[in-house]
Amino acid sequence: MTELSKEQQTEFEAAAFRRLVRHLRERTDVQNIDLMNLAGFCRNCLSNWYRDAASEAGVPLDKESSREIIYGMPYEEWRDRYQRDATDAQKTAFETNRPKE
Repeated sequence: MTELSKEQQTEFEAAAFRRLVRHLRERTDVQNIDLMNLAGFCRNCLSNWYRDAASEAGVPLDKESSREIIYGMPYEEWRDRYQRDATDAQKTAFETNRPKE
């Protein structure tokens, strides 16, 4: 296995994260409930993790700001543009698969 410096690892992780966020911004057809049902996380989870990281670094960041960073626009705008009502099947799957924490 290639040995990476801590700096390289952080740089590559940040690049992968930026690519994931860009991908999710482009895939507006993929609903958060689908992400939750298949992967156990969604865009809102990413925004919460981002806010947690900022908080751990001593940087206050509110929920709306962290969501805008992930969604690329205010959350309400994204919701109005792209969010569809969940189907009964999606809701049932969510209740079965939702994180228990």
